[in-house]
Parts: sequence; C-alpha cells; structure tokens
Amino acid sequence: MRDSNFLVENNARHVWHPMAHPGEMRAQPPKIVHEAEGVEVIDVHGHRLLDAVGGLWNVNLGYSCEPVKKAMRDQLDRLPYYSAFRGSTTSPLIELSFELVEWFKPDGMARAFLTSGGSDSVETCLRLARQYHKLTGQPERTKYIALKKGYHGTHFGAASVNGNQNFRRQYEPLLPGCFHIPAPWTYRNPFGTDDAALVAERCAAMLEDEIAFQGADTIAAFIMEPVLGAGGVIVPHESFMGRVREICSRHGILLIADEVITGFGRTGAWTGSRLWDVKPDLMSTAKAVTNGYFPLGAVMIGEKLVDAFEADKTGKASIGHGYTYSGHPVGAAAALAALAETRRLDVASNATARGAELMAGLEKLKARHSLVGDARGKGLMAALELVSDRAQKTPASKDVLQRVFETSYQRGVMVRTSGNIVILSPPLIITSSDVARIIGALDAALGSV
Repeated sequence: MRDSNFLVENNARHVWHPMAHPGEMRAQPPKIVHEAEGVEVIDVHGHRLLDAVGGLWNVNLGYSCEPVKKAMRDQLDRLPYYSAFRGSTTSPLIELSFELVEWFKPDGMARAFLTSGGSDSVETCLRLARQYHKLTGQPERTKYIALKKGYHGTHFGAASVNGNQNFRRQYEPLLPGCFHIPAPWTYRNPFGTDDAALVAERCAAMLEDEIAFQGADTIAAFIMEPVLGAGGVIVPHESFMGRVREICSRHGILLIADEVITGFGRTGAWTGSRLWDVKPDLMSTAKAVTNGYFPLGAVMIGEKLVDAFEADKTGKASIGHGYTYSGHPVGAAAALAALAETRRLDVASNATARGAELMAGLEKLKARHSLVGDARGKGLMAALELVSDRAQKTPASKDVLQRVFETSYQRGVMVRTSGNIVILSPPLIITSSDVARIIGALDAALGSV
C-alpha cells in the first residue's frame, strides 16, 4: 500500500467518481476512507467516524462481520470462480438460491435469478416482465410506469424508469415507453395537501388515469420502491402500495418491487413489501445480501411468472440474459453467511428500535433548527430536508449542505447529502449510543449554519 502522502496527492486525479462532477472532484477531493471497524470508518489521517451512511445503504452488519469474511476466504480456496451459464453451476449457488427462496417465500417468491448488483437486478426485472407477457400472448405489453423521485439504478432500462432528472437528462433519449406519476410524497406534492392518506389516494388515481391513457393492454409493469431511498427517503402512506397492487392486478400489469435497499431489514420489516403487506410479482434485490463485501444481487420471481416460464414448450421462455458474474461462487458464499448473520442478529428488530430513537432525535432537531423543513424515515432509513425558508419550503443551498457534511465529519459522523437532503442509513447493528452520536453531530452541524 502506498503511503498517505501519495494517496492525498493523487486523490481524484486519475479516476472519475460515480455521481460526481469530475472537475469538482479535482478541485475538492473526496474523503479517503482507509480502514473500517465495527460501525466506524477511519480516514487516511486516522480520523474515526461513525458511518451513518452504511457504506451505501448496504453494510447492514458493519465492517467486522467475520463469518462473511471467513466464508469468502474459504470459498476462494475451494473455487474462486465458475460460470452459472447453461451447462454448469456451483455448490454455493445451489445453496443460496434455496435460502433466498425461503427468505422471500412470505412475499410470494418462488425462484431466484442471480446478478451482479442492484442495477442489474432492475434490468432483469424489466426484461422478464416483457418476456412474460410475450409468453402469455400479450406481446403489446411493453411499457413501464414508475414514480417520480424513484431510483432504480443506472443501466439504460433502469435509468429510464428512474424518476430523478439528474440521472436522466444528460443521457436522453432513454428507453421509449417509460412513464411516471407523482410520488406519494407528503412534504412536497402537486395536490396542495399535507394529508398523507389523501396524497396516496390521489397518486393512485393518477396511476389509474395513466393506465387509461396508455391503454392497460400496452403496459408490462409498474415498478416502485416500497420506501423511496435515493429520491429523499420518501415514506408512502401505509395504504399506497396495497392500492397499487390492487390496480395492477385488476389491469393485468405486473408489480415490480425494487427491494435493493429495503430487502433485508432496513425498514424494520424483512422486506419493504412485507412492511406494507403486499405480494409483488417480481423483486429486485442486492446491497445488504452480502453486507456490501461482494458485488451480488438477485431477482426474486413470483409464482405466476414461474408457472408461465416453466410450462412453456415453445422455447420462448429461454432466458437470453445474464452476467459473467451471475451467481459468482464467492459472492454466493458471502451472501449465505450474511443471511445467516442477518437472521441470527435479528437486525430488523434493532432497525425498528433504533429507528424510533433516531426519528425522535431528528424531530428534536427540526424543532430546534429552522433550517430543517422536514424529518422523515422508516426504520434505519431517514432524512432531514433542509430549507432556507420553512413557509416557502425553499431548498437550502449546496453550500449549506456542504457545511453540514463537513461539520458532521469533523464531529466524527459520516453523513450523505443529496440535493438539499441529509440522508442517514447506518448499519442495522448500531446501538442507542450510536444514535445519540449521530444526533449530536447533526445538532452541531445545523447550529454551525
């Protein structure tokens, strides 16, 4: 490993970072995370920080999960790689597919398709949705409907169903046939109300209207996050996803639940779909399935699709799609260990308890600092929306968000900022004292502004 001087001198000089302007990164290089332990990361200067970002929503079990590391080491010694394409498979893939089906069986899932990550999983869901309709004699069902502010990854199909302009504008034209309705966002919505149930009902009515306009027989699927993550931690009213399920079923439209963030306990339920008591037709997962230690994802497939694909005699159900690293044996071994630890530690229960403490702290910050327009969250995914004028809900400036980030960093807590929102997604093993540390750092940061 090169020394710290080399790392500092070459920081952001030879790489373009995801989700960042290359020029800005050169002018203001990012923090260099050098080590990690427990729920803390340590930068190249030895500064320790509680990681309130959880890597990127994915390090649910923290950075010292020895069972996952051991499983990866053992698998590297035994079989570091082999393909899962037709004609071969591996022992860890067989075992993992069994465990995933067991994990998601309460959600109505019956098969798994392995990918390399969340964007891959979403792309796979979109493809399988179209293929299903072709198999069942409805080839004109090719369109997708999604939520504004929804985030589904960065592949061309995934970006096309994204509902955030900054992931779309510079890459258009995207996949044709993708349409969006307003998100059930109580704090900001086009309906002029702060009644969450009414917002949910009106968004559902917008879905009905869009289906009628497009023609139900042209729509393949509706895709949504049970709790919207990167779009600002938007928590729908409890009625919304169930209402969407009913509408989709009535019109023969598949429901894709994007569970990349919510699939393994982050909301306090084991899945976001289970949180709202909904059974989707397809689920995209990734992130915490390996605790972030290996890039791996999975698409979970509901029984309706399984029946159609596995009964096909024409050959049209052959899946002409996959990735070199689909079901990678080291990733599968990591996932098996991560699932076992996730279950053993019952992190969903901890997410519920610590999430309640976190939200109570964030509400106190809202009462104390006029800069906070809204505090929201579910389990251990939470956000503060910062504004310069509460009455007008005017978004706080980029400079304000940068100052909040820097002060929190100096106070020993890593947070994430996106637009005018501070996003929190700490590991699901945090303690009450960790929650207090996060709130204390944010209190100082907001006070500094």
